[in-house]
Amino acid sequence: MEGAGIVPVVVPSNATETVNREGLEPQELVKLLSRRKIDTVSRLMPDDFVLGADTIVYIDGTILGKPESAEDARGMLRKIAGKTHVVYTGVALWDPRGKRVLDDFDKTEVTMSPLTEEEIDWYVSTGEPMDKAGSYALQGIGGMFVVRVNGDFSSVIGLPLPKVYRLLRLAGVELEELLSV
Repeated sequence: MEGAGIVPVVVPSNATETVNREGLEPQELVKLLSRRKIDTVSRLMPDDFVLGADTIVYIDGTILGKPESAEDARGMLRKIAGKTHVVYTGVALWDPRGKRVLDDFDKTEVTMSPLTEEEIDWYVSTGEPMDKAGSYALQGIGGMFVVRVNGDFSSVIGLPLPKVYRLLRLAGVELEELLSV
């Protein structure tokens, strides 16, 4: 957000990020999880715009969230290595002017290079995969394992800026209001 000229106030929501216990399609799940993230915060700050986002990785009919352990991270990396998967990111916006929640999602295809067990073990040992959906960070060390991104790069990182902009415009935010000058 700061790179786009918007200086956010970060307030952790402590929302539960369950991986599809609801049995939803990936796009509906990420929208639900992003709405959960803004629910508590918008009650604390009802007069402010509140933005929440959530990202999952989807491959072979399986949803991959954040790993629960190093072994879980290794398993996820084995599953996506050498293949194309889909990253879904949901975004929700509390609009204090309209007293409503707006939401959307984005999906981006990402192709990973094949990985050896040594590469997987080394990458997991860096700790980076431990709080990332699918166990990798495109914007970090994990980016060196990504061969192709077909779609919005910012969505894979976890905040689809074009979708955020669209939601803000739907909420009636003027361009001049977006920049914290």
